[in-house]
Amino acid sequence: MTKWLSGFAVFLSLCAFAVPATAQPAAAGNPITQVLRGAWTEVKTNLRRSAEVMPEAKYGFKPVDSVRTFGAILAHVAGASYEFCSAAKGEKTPHAEDEFEKSAKTKAQIIVALDGAIAYCDDVYKTLDDAKAAQIVNGAFGGNKGPRAAVLFGNTGHFQEHYGNLVTYLRINGLVPPSSAPQ
Repeated sequence: MTKWLSGFAVFLSLCAFAVPATAQPAAAGNPITQVLRGAWTEVKTNLRRSAEVMPEAKYGFKPVDSVRTFGAILAHVAGASYEFCSAAKGEKTPHAEDEFEKSAKTKAQIIVALDGAIAYCDDVYKTLDDAKAAQIVNGAFGGNKGPRAAVLFGNTGHFQEHYGNLVTYLRINGLVPPSSAPQ
């Protein structure tokens, strides 16, 4: 357990440095929560705006056969988000990780799934404080128990990972990713 906690401390430190300069500074009373919320707000906004930027005709685009399509990435992120955030809430997930990849095929269906997942996760981030972030919960996907913050950092990191994929897909198609677009 000590090895896990020291690894988690390193992870938290790295995540704090990974939050972009545009994120709000940490509040004195809840610095972990502020970092989590700032990173979540930025990445969910970029990922959601990516869903809008890509034309529906390109939702089936993938650069090579061995990877997910643009739409499948968004549907995957939606399903996985329920896994992460239900663990953080201490609930059984209302949707399986692969549910939306199997069922949501149009841009509109995928955006509905993504919006639902974001709203479900927003509830956790909105009610979070550092004391709740430190509480031990079951891990996402049946993983080991750990601090609620670790599950939420996992969710945000998963969004960031796949936003990186979407950036590439958008650029290959001559589109500007949300994080690079003029504000």
